Amino acid sequence: MPTDERRYIITFGCPDRMGIVAGIAGFLADAGGWIVEASYHTDPDTGWFFTRQVVRADSLPFGVEELRTRFGTVATALSAESGWKVDDTGEQRRVVLLVSKEGHCLYDLLGRVTAGELDARVCAVIGNHATLGPVTRGHGIPFFHVPFPAGDPEGKAAAFARVRQLVDKHDPHAIVLARFMQVLPAELCEAWQGRALNIHHSFLPSFVGAKPYHQAYTRGVKLVGATCHYVSADLDAGPIVEQDVMRVNHGDSVADMVRKGRDVEKVTLARGLRWHLESRVLVHGNKTVVF
Repeated sequence: MPTDERRYIITFGCPDRMGIVAGIAGFLADAGGWIVEASYHTDPDTGWFFTRQVVRADSLPFGVEELRTRFGTVATALSAESGWKVDDTGEQRRVVLLVSKEGHCLYDLLGRVTAGELDARVCAVIGNHATLGPVTRGHGIPFFHVPFPAGDPEGKAAAFARVRQLVDKHDPHAIVLARFMQVLPAELCEAWQGRALNIHHSFLPSFVGAKPYHQAYTRGVKLVGATCHYVSADLDAGPIVEQDVMRVNHGDSVADMVRKGRDVEKVTLARGLRWHLESRVLVHGNKTVVF
């Protein structure tokens, strides 16, 4: 990446009060930081302040580790309750994909990465079926088949332990459940909190759980949708990153709705993943701010 294109991204949140913006801007100005993007939001219900600041890396006389150290002092001075991080666009984002049999989300993400539309490296694809192995390997990406034995709790626990081992060795910035069709155990939800993204083929919170298109068809809905959200221990209830919908009508069968829904799913997942990798998503409780 050319030096003048490399950026440091600061995301910060704390209880709102006077002087937060001045404190951050003053710190960056004193260091010579050239701010190229700045976003702010205060949630009136919680009184929580959020900001995302993007700084040209070549404008600072020190590297990202020293920036983290110095900004940590500023963050603590602004609020003892602050949450923050500093990301470096010079470090390519690492992604691991979890899949099952349906490939539309996988095909879409691999296509975007191959075309250079999504600046990330897919380190591995892990499937509980071997179906998507050939297309994954065709892109030069390792594929790991980890079967999940039905009706065998101990075997399932061992399978999740193997998945965790395969994922964690890459220390990924994102773990994407690209129609993985397995419910992550609570310990994995906790370990991957804020990094595990799921695509749910429904406009949550409507039609939670299995076969949402069948539920929607029975209800006679006129819109079907998809929700990209962070994974939490509460099924399909994690913080929402992105949603989209598509119109359907009385003439559409369940199969038609599934086909249309797949188009929405892959676009919604790609958007949510991009925003996550660009550090645009700030989480507070079960809500998100997406800058």
